[in-house]
Amino acid sequence: MYILEIYEIQGDENEIMNMKNRKEGEKPKEFNPFEEVRKRETVASLKKDIEKFVFQIITVVIFLTGCSKSEGQEKLEYAETVEISSAKEEEGLVLKSGETESMEENDLQLDEPVEEELPPDGADLILDSEEWGLSFQEPGEQPIGNASAEALAWYHAYYVGDDSEKVIYLTFDCGYENGNTEPILDALKKHDAKGTFFVVGHFLETAPDLVKRMVEEGHAVGNHTYRHPDMSAISDIDSFQKELIDVETLFLEITGEELSPYYRPPQGKCNVENMKMAKELGYSTVFWSLAHVDWDQKNQPDRDKALEKLTARIHPGAIVLLHNTSQTNGEILDDLLTKWEEMGYSFAPLSELVVQE
Repeated sequence: MYILEIYEIQGDENEIMNMKNRKEGEKPKEFNPFEEVRKRETVASLKKDIEKFVFQIITVVIFLTGCSKSEGQEKLEYAETVEISSAKEEEGLVLKSGETESMEENDLQLDEPVEEELPPDGADLILDSEEWGLSFQEPGEQPIGNASAEALAWYHAYYVGDDSEKVIYLTFDCGYENGNTEPILDALKKHDAKGTFFVVGHFLETAPDLVKRMVEEGHAVGNHTYRHPDMSAISDIDSFQKELIDVETLFLEITGEELSPYYRPPQGKCNVENMKMAKELGYSTVFWSLAHVDWDQKNQPDRDKALEKLTARIHPGAIVLLHNTSQTNGEILDDLLTKWEEMGYSFAPLSELVVQE
């Protein structure tokens, strides 16, 4: 049985309750109420000191955490500012002296997606025919093509260069090898003229040494498709791309180099969608502004007539098309280049005409 003993201390506002457990019959221990009060006051004081100390520690920790976060934030903001400034400098967005622009406007300019360039009103490409053709004017003047040079340029397509410069761009279509490519290369080397050879799969397969020589002597090699089909009849991108990529792959295997990004449609057959697909695949479509009937092996043009025609129709910015299979071309090219030089013309590679993206 347990007994609860309560002691009241005079002069103290609080009651001091002491619960002491003892067995019935035991003599209670002597209890000093004043000593008990002294002990409780000591405990209360110590408790306040501990609470004050803990509060100080918490305050210091919060302060140090805040400083660290502020410093880190400042470093992060500085790094972001430098990165944005560098990006703007690369994009040409750094303000000139005296200009002002809000940060929000800058951010908007950086985040805006680049829209595809579209032809302006009135420059939509309309081909008179899907077979490339020319209408010649006065001697020395540029011919009129199935579409204007300005409209073609929106699709990275070309048929003629600047009419104010007496520059000629030499190009050769290579369907197969019959012994005439070597004298053509010899003539180009003699005149230090760089040309572009548009090759098909058969030529790559059967004349890899000539392809290597073209590259070694500084000529460009372009894409004339692998199988020489009517590309205007192809409307899906996968089939279109295969004709081009097969040439790229074999050319890389032969030379170890990438094919030049120039595409010439077989027989000049092409439509607007073809040019769009070629552009999407990274190619520029290259037509011509001067050619002659030189592809028929059974009916080769007369040497003198060919020279007369090609010198009479030459013009500033001409893209000349000659076939490597022509015996006439192999025989006259040296003399032809000499005559053009005597007329004040020089030769330039397509890379000086075609805009590289």
